Amino acid sequence: MERYGAGPIIIMDYDPAWPVMFERERTILQTALGSLLVTCEHVGSTAVPGLAAKPIIDLLVGVRSLAHAESHCIEPLRALGYNHIPDYKSWLTEELFFRKGIPGPWTHHIHMMQPSSPLWERRLLFRDYLRTHREAADTYANLKRSLALECGDNIAAYRDAKTAFIEETILKARK
Repeated sequence: MERYGAGPIIIMDYDPAWPVMFERERTILQTALGSLLVTCEHVGSTAVPGLAAKPIIDLLVGVRSLAHAESHCIEPLRALGYNHIPDYKSWLTEELFFRKGIPGPWTHHIHMMQPSSPLWERRLLFRDYLRTHREAADTYANLKRSLALECGDNIAAYRDAKTAFIEETILKARK
């Protein structure tokens, strides 16, 4: 079982500081990575105004080449406190994943990929749909709160249990 940070999964009410934290971190990443960073988006629940979330800022970092990024970005990100999690590559094949704040609680996640990846589009579709459909965002918040209680610190079970809702929402967003 994959464990969550430093205890049970916590879902907090929306914090208006989250977008500010994202902007600050994006600036730090732009300085550290320079031209390696093509674009950076705020994704995940902290990117949706009013949505309850785990207090982790998810950054979708676009790079020209994932292979080039893997050989050039890990060390600069480590210097900023990010740890590359290579084990995730087995199920996130088009992404390099980093956590900041280990051993927990984590404060930031970097999802690094090429913007041409279908996963890039999916993350933005999901975020944008929740931003413009308050009822869907509220349903998602309720789901996350109940799953956090049910799953405790089993982050894999929590993540997997959200999949059906996420897939359904992305289908709606594509229509």
